[in-house]
Amino acid sequence: MSDTRTRPPEDIPEDTPDGLPEADELSAGRLSSQPLESDGPSGIGVFGWLRWTWRQLTSMRVALILLFMLSLAAIPGSLIPQNSQNSFKVQNWQAAHKGVTPIYQKLQLFDVYSSVWFSAIYLLLFISLAGCIIPRTWQFVGVLRAQPPAAPGNLTRMPVYAAWHTSADAKTVNTAAYQHLKRRGFRSHLGGGAVAAEKGYLREVGNLLFHLSLFALLAGFGWASLASGQGGKLVIEGQGYSNTTTQLDDFTGSAFYGSEDLDAFGFKLDGFTARYQTSGDQIGSAREFTAHIRYWTGSDDTRLTKGDIQVNHPLEIGGSKVFLIGHGYAPVVTVKNAKGEKVYTGPTPFLPQDANLTSTGVVKVNDYGQKDGKDTQLGLSGFFLPTAAADFTHTGPISLFPDTADPVLVLNAYAGDLRSNSGLPSNVYQLDTKGMTRLLVNGQPAIVKLKPGQGWTLPDGYGTVTFDGYEQWASFTVSHRPGNAVALTGAVCAILGLIGSLFVQRRRIWVRAVATPDGRTLVEVAGLARSESAKIAEELAELAVDLQDEAPALDDGPTDEDQPADPDSKE
Repeated sequence: MSDTRTRPPEDIPEDTPDGLPEADELSAGRLSSQPLESDGPSGIGVFGWLRWTWRQLTSMRVALILLFMLSLAAIPGSLIPQNSQNSFKVQNWQAAHKGVTPIYQKLQLFDVYSSVWFSAIYLLLFISLAGCIIPRTWQFVGVLRAQPPAAPGNLTRMPVYAAWHTSADAKTVNTAAYQHLKRRGFRSHLGGGAVAAEKGYLREVGNLLFHLSLFALLAGFGWASLASGQGGKLVIEGQGYSNTTTQLDDFTGSAFYGSEDLDAFGFKLDGFTARYQTSGDQIGSAREFTAHIRYWTGSDDTRLTKGDIQVNHPLEIGGSKVFLIGHGYAPVVTVKNAKGEKVYTGPTPFLPQDANLTSTGVVKVNDYGQKDGKDTQLGLSGFFLPTAAADFTHTGPISLFPDTADPVLVLNAYAGDLRSNSGLPSNVYQLDTKGMTRLLVNGQPAIVKLKPGQGWTLPDGYGTVTFDGYEQWASFTVSHRPGNAVALTGAVCAILGLIGSLFVQRRRIWVRAVATPDGRTLVEVAGLARSESAKIAEELAELAVDLQDEAPALDDGPTDEDQPADPDSKE
């Protein structure tokens, strides 16, 4: 084989992108189905500008910019509490940041994913992707239906080229080359005294799959935002829940999903298993959270099915999923009034404040009765410490471990008006002390530390409080998001498409065998790849070796007279 060479793309003559004559540029040199972009507005007047704007919006460059903008726009939603996820956390955040709250509200930072500016970016990206996909798909289908581009007139100008003389017949050589390329998976066409072959369509398939997957991903998120809903519920051990808005602590619907669309089911929390690491550097870290439940579907709550709900392992019922999102303790308190009448008893959830489940809460005794001839209400606020420190004089009430190794309930008491009958909404986990008077002992606030089974006689004859023990509670999120499966499938397919578009190379090979005046046959093989890679050179060399069985090379190589004339050369 007397003439073999590989040239990098930068060595190709500059008259055309691939060093081809102008007539062959579009057919042989263009290896992408991406539509050509215009550098400026075409036409005159409003229509021309609209057409140019549409082309810019549907270009890949703008689609990538919008995708980047959407990623940036989603950052506040992960840093700032959202009403759609936890309205209670939003209220606490607003109470702690009163100065910037009005600004954040005007910018819709507590509802990022439903804000006007986020929706605008989302819709523009949706339109841009649709405008990218349709013309690329149409053009790619046209490429698949067409024959591979015919061999250019001068193969010596290809980046990878080889030639040799053989005594075999030209038609036999071309037929053999056609069969070899077919076996290698190339789309091949034999005609005009040459073989044209093309391979690597999975690159463009991967490219289109990536765009279609992004489109599906956005569609899935859009569907979920329009037809989804979720609510939260805190359930104490031994109690139950029915999936209705009256029993949900909070509920957020959407345009096509409201309270009337909730799936009919319910469950009872039979118990809760919490296990923590007891030694090492990660002492106190959670190792297991499991809610043991019995649930029913429909309206028949007598046909119960046992089940467990764990973190990241939700219970699926109908079109809804029940997620376990929190855990804590509910001290069981009994309150008797000045007459010795039991006016309050039962578990009251306290909310964790740290990793060791130092919890705060209030007990509101609305039906206390009368004291000194006046209607009175009683309020108890304090801390529940699963494993209390021996002395927290300087640190305040804190827990040293999240499990109940040494539980202590710390309480102080208020008497007066809880304002529960004012008709205004109130937080069940906070005590409004504006109409209350703190009970005192010797001029100091009355405060007590109780262990399970211990009692406290309130000052000024207000009765007694007994710490009977504690129950565990678990908080759940009931979520209905129909577009999640579509979005997940789109994300997986986008990754697969990206892999295909990055690692599959589009390439073309031409073989031409022609008879020379001296009775021999000149065999030329040439290749062109979209990017500079050794793969096309390796494939061309393997093809040349395979052809040696049908077209063995003669010892003397082609002369300058054998080479095809360069159509661009000037004598």
